[in-house]
Amino acid sequence: MLGPVVEQALTRRGFLAGAAAGGAVSLTAAACSGPAGPAGPGPSPSTAPGTSSPPPSSSAPPSSSLPPSSTGPAAPSTAALPSVPPWAPGAGELQPDVKLRAVQLVEALGSWPAGAGGADAARSRVSALGLDPSLVAQAGSLRPSAEAVSLRVVDAQYGGLLADSASVLVVCEQSESSGATLTAGGTTVDVRLSQARPRWTVTELHPAQPGAPAAELSSAARQVLTSSRIQLPPAAHADLASGAVHDSVLTAMLTLARTYSFAVSVVRSGHPVDVFGTTRPSDHPLGRAFDVWQIDGHAVVDPATPTELVDAFMRAAAAAGSYNVGGPRQLSGGATANQFFSDDTHHDHVHVGFRS
Repeated sequence: MLGPVVEQALTRRGFLAGAAAGGAVSLTAAACSGPAGPAGPGPSPSTAPGTSSPPPSSSAPPSSSLPPSSTGPAAPSTAALPSVPPWAPGAGELQPDVKLRAVQLVEALGSWPAGAGGADAARSRVSALGLDPSLVAQAGSLRPSAEAVSLRVVDAQYGGLLADSASVLVVCEQSESSGATLTAGGTTVDVRLSQARPRWTVTELHPAQPGAPAAELSSAARQVLTSSRIQLPPAAHADLASGAVHDSVLTAMLTLARTYSFAVSVVRSGHPVDVFGTTRPSDHPLGRAFDVWQIDGHAVVDPATPTELVDAFMRAAAAAGSYNVGGPRQLSGGATANQFFSDDTHHDHVHVGFRS
C-alpha cells in the first residue's frame, strides 16, 4: 500500500498520475532548487544543495589573478531532500506510545542522510532505539537503494490492538536522492509489537508487496487513480495499479467520493493476512477492503472531528455495498446484524469490507 510526494517540485496528485502510467518519477536538482515543502519525518541530507568550487592548490596564484575561465567546472549538484520533523501522536490515541514506538523504528530504517545508508548504519540507529538490530533484515522496500532518503509518515493506524500485542500500519512517503535526482517512493509497513517494559518492543516487520502494474485496468480503477477526491498513499496506489483490487471496492470508493473527499490508508498490501489475533482471513489481502483515516480533512481519530461526519460516512459505506463497516463507534441498524462493528483496533479509522 505507491503514490508518493516529492515535497519541492512534484505535487502528490501529479505523481500519482505519473505512477499510474507505470514509470518511475524523478526530478533533476535544478527542478528541486526551490524551498523545501511541507514537513515530514526523516533527517535532511548532510550536504547543502547547490554547487561548490574546489579550493585552489597551494601553488596556484590567488583567484583574483586567474582568468575567469581557469576556475574549473563546478562540482555536481546534490539533490536536496525535504527537511521533515518526526511524527508524533495526536489527541485521541488509545495507546500513543505503541504507535510512536512503531513509527520511530520505521523512521530510523526508512530515512538517512548522505553517507549513512548502509546496513551497519541502520543497525546502529535501530540499536539506539533499544530495539533488535536484526530487524534491519526485514525492512525490505522500506530501504530503497538511494544515497539519502527523507521519509514522511502519512498515517499510523492499528492493524490490531490487544492487551499484550499490536499491529501498527505505518503509511509513509519517501523522497529518494541519488546524485542530482530526486525520486518519489514510499510504502506501508505492518509493524508487530508485544508488550514490554519500559516500552513495547517490536518483534516483526512486514513491508507492503503490492505487485507489478497491470497491463490493463478496469474503468473503475482508472477513475479512482485519477480522482482528486480520493487520496491514495504509495502502497495503496500500487495495489490499484496492480489490478488486484475488486471493482466492488473501487465502485464504492467512487460512490463515496461524490459526497466526501477522503484519505485511504490501506487497501490490500501492508495489512495483516488474518484479522489480528485470529486465524480468520482478512478481506484486505484479498483485494476486498479499504481503510479510511481522514474524511473531508478531519482525522477519524481526532476528538475534534464531528462524530456525525464519521457516522454518516460509515452509513454511506454500507449503502454503497459494504457488508462489514467498522469504526470508532458501534452504529445501530444495518441490513444485517453485523454490518456495523467497533473495537479498539478501529478507533482510528473506518474499515469498509466486501464479500466479492
